[in-house]
Amino acid sequence: MTGAPSLADQTVVITGGAGLLGRVFCTEVARAGATVVVADADDIAAARVATDIEAEGGSAWSFPLDITAADTVEGLIHQLRARGRPFHAVVNNAYPRNARYGRRLEQVTYEDFCENVNRHLGGYFLVAQRFALAFRAQGHGTIVNMASIYGTMAPRFEIYQGTNMTMPVEYAAIKAGVVQLTRYFAQYFKSDGIRCNCLSPGGIRDAQPDSFQEAYDRQCGQTGMLVPADLAAALIFLLSDGSRHITGQNIIVDDGFSL
Repeated sequence: MTGAPSLADQTVVITGGAGLLGRVFCTEVARAGATVVVADADDIAAARVATDIEAEGGSAWSFPLDITAADTVEGLIHQLRARGRPFHAVVNNAYPRNARYGRRLEQVTYEDFCENVNRHLGGYFLVAQRFALAFRAQGHGTIVNMASIYGTMAPRFEIYQGTNMTMPVEYAAIKAGVVQLTRYFAQYFKSDGIRCNCLSPGGIRDAQPDSFQEAYDRQCGQTGMLVPADLAAALIFLLSDGSRHITGQNIIVDDGFSL
């Protein structure tokens, strides 16, 4: 019987590493043995996550990263190369959006739609492109893109009734694009020792109204909405040698919501 996947001696970059999912991902990837680069636009929060990881005996450092700015992406790659060791993986997990993101369809302007798609999907493209080229130069690398169940299924609008929430139209377009972007990169770089997969979570508990959580949970199995730690094992698997023959795939973790 084999144990949990090990990421010993790996260096893994996690964008959005100080966010709701990111800080848990960073912590669990470090516990699996990797050196984690906590890359986030909020450099103070990123440094705090890295400090917490090191306080419990892990290895981490932080980097101020804007996934929509090529100079900061290239700056991170330069820092990784300067350390004189291979770097093994990047997790596209950041969630950039403007202040008007998340409105109902009727209220979304063309300009806001385009800006949010450009920042989120465009940022994932930029990170994946620059890291894939760096990985090709060193002969290996892994990319994991965070997608969503709503990149593969139509929204269930009824679960939002009675709340001020909605499933943003931008989010659907972005995450569907992330799934196909993943396949594109997997095919383009599959002869270069580079794997590219995506992880599609279901809903994550984050202080939503009780009525929404209850309506959501009725669509699931025994767990219902997830917490960030529920996704960590799948992410570590995609980063580990246990998935070395897997590329171009979309792993859905949602307790059956999308069935």
